[in-house]
Amino acid sequence: MEQLPTYDDVVRAHERIASHAHRTPVLTSRLTDAELGLSLYFKCENLQRMGAFKFRGAFNALSLFSAEQRRAGVVAYSSGNHAQAVALSAALLGIPATIVMPRDAPAAKLAATKGYGASVVPYDRYTEDREAIGRAVAKERGLTLVPPYDHPHVMAGQGTAAKELFEETGPLDALFVPLGGGGLLSGSLLSAAALAPSCEVYGVEPEAGDDGRRSLRSGAIVHIDTPQTIADGAQTQHLGAHTFPVIRDRVTDIVTATDAQLIDCMRQLATRMKIIAEPTGCLGLAAARDLADRYRGGRVGVIISGGNVDMDRFVALLAR
Repeated sequence: MEQLPTYDDVVRAHERIASHAHRTPVLTSRLTDAELGLSLYFKCENLQRMGAFKFRGAFNALSLFSAEQRRAGVVAYSSGNHAQAVALSAALLGIPATIVMPRDAPAAKLAATKGYGASVVPYDRYTEDREAIGRAVAKERGLTLVPPYDHPHVMAGQGTAAKELFEETGPLDALFVPLGGGGLLSGSLLSAAALAPSCEVYGVEPEAGDDGRRSLRSGAIVHIDTPQTIADGAQTQHLGAHTFPVIRDRVTDIVTATDAQLIDCMRQLATRMKIIAEPTGCLGLAAARDLADRYRGGRVGVIISGGNVDMDRFVALLAR
């Protein structure tokens, strides 16, 4: 296994992506603060290029390709956000891209991935193994595989979001981070340890897909079936061999949120802050609301990981 990333890798990744990634805003809501009795700081990665934090890790990883790797091309597998991130990064760097995507991926994510110039290999997320398909395509075509989270360069790139948050807010009492495969959480933990060592950091995953929580409790990576949840960005089956050690050693806890809570948070962000967040992007807020009493009077960070949701689906979910 490759060496695990450190905060120094996050710093170098930040320098690498600085002229390409947006430094997304940190927003607040007085009404939400008053309701919960604390100060919330929202790192709005829904306003990142291609609509999610994934651009950070993808661009960092692809920018480190050798000339030979750039000529041959990249392959990735993703439910949508990593797909778009790799496709856009590849387009910016002049690298051919192939993306393995589920047939039921959100239409907006599929259209954007193709719009950035990537070719798409479809699969069934409930019956086929995307990782096996990705490895096979890489071997057959001589491409470099960049997984959505289990990669040191991806992890370091994702950690730049929390780095920017802490640089803007100063130390926080807690930070809530959406959790799928663990790229964003592990990177955030590296930044928190360096910039706000007393900050308690939580990973938040869908209740239907609590493999991360179960892995943390058991001390080993737990594999599950693809979870049935509206949080399509967190429909992962297991944490990564690289992400799990960082999470196991540094995270305060891993908690969960129900689909109903995510819809409520989507509505809250839209009505109070005029923020369009996808269900996965609302995981952090859902947990922050749940644990607000623990941090009453404190300063709490929430990463809104993405905003890529079809408008028809967004309206339908809020109408539930």
